[in-house]
Amino acid sequence: MLRFLTAGESHGESLVVVVEGMPAGVAITADQITGELARRRLGYGRGPRQRFEKDSIRLLGGIRHGRTLGSPVAIEIANSEWPKWEQEMSPAPGLPSKVLTQPRPGHADLAGMLKYGFGDARDVLERASARETAARVAAGCCAKALLAEIGTSLVSHVTALGGATSTGERPEPGDLEAVDSSPVRCFGDAGEAAMVEAVKAAAKDGDSLGGVVEVLGYGVPVGLGSYVHWDRKLDGMLAQALMSIQAVKAVWFGDGVAVAGMRGAEAHDSIGWDDGSASYVRGGARAGGIEGGMSSGSLLAVSAAMKPLATLNRPILSTVDVRTKEEARSFKERTDVTAVPALGVIAETMVALVLASEALRKFGGDSLAELVRNHDAYRSNLGRVTSGPHADAAHDT
Repeated sequence: MLRFLTAGESHGESLVVVVEGMPAGVAITADQITGELARRRLGYGRGPRQRFEKDSIRLLGGIRHGRTLGSPVAIEIANSEWPKWEQEMSPAPGLPSKVLTQPRPGHADLAGMLKYGFGDARDVLERASARETAARVAAGCCAKALLAEIGTSLVSHVTALGGATSTGERPEPGDLEAVDSSPVRCFGDAGEAAMVEAVKAAAKDGDSLGGVVEVLGYGVPVGLGSYVHWDRKLDGMLAQALMSIQAVKAVWFGDGVAVAGMRGAEAHDSIGWDDGSASYVRGGARAGGIEGGMSSGSLLAVSAAMKPLATLNRPILSTVDVRTKEEARSFKERTDVTAVPALGVIAETMVALVLASEALRKFGGDSLAELVRNHDAYRSNLGRVTSGPHADAAHDT
């Protein structure tokens, strides 16, 4: 299995991520990770921090001469603004220059302050900030590299931003560059202009926007996940991973809640056999590529909805000063109008980490060569009943 742990605060000296479970022999370079982090900064409506904050990384362990060693991979992402924050965020004993006592509605501020007994919202917001997702994206780069070795690739796109929506056309892996070149990471021209205008209008009002992204998995092996144990169902693990992203409030697979209004005859993906590829095929992606808690081998399609950001460029949200208990306006930190385009990249990361972990659970292997060999042997037997008490009877029919 693949595990990862992030550490660090938004304005701290650096973020750190440790990825444990990577097999030996997977090609990983600093340039690959830097490229993924640059994708995370994409998107119309991002704040000025994204323009001057370059992610400088160091590979601290687990990689030698461009390949994983099988030991934990440690990656550090430096904060280019650390000199400005060194005194405010110093780990040494001392006091901050300013205490934030007006928690923002919709953020972790108040609940975190109450949970830990803090009197300063910065003690919460620094870790609750979506800046933490930069460390996740670095970890996800490792997972994507592993998945590529077994023919699995991921692409995301924005399907809704504010009140504007895309046509619903789904990009393929070869379309990733076209998606990233869109200012809102919308596939195809239809919908892009309306999304940009929605961001402009919200920016003018000092407000924020939410939206929806869809992550598509191509070449996902059949059988990842499990129908046997509740906590190993693939859709459950993916939903938890995506819901863990800051500001995500809903996750669904394929057609999602729309299937609840259909009849059974139209709600399910038909099964067929393709002689050319000697494999089973599905007549759609209504289930999002998951049935019974397992990947079906068809297109994986999962969507995540992000709420509007809680920090606004205009202090209009009412709150209470935790010190005086008097009505106040929530404080303002530097913020984006929307982070939905970036959400797609982060969602790719979380899906990749879950799929890579389940691929390792399914196929095993201490080295990449062993993993690929086990995967290829498994795939060569798909489509045949090879064992079990009813195998002979199945072959005879």
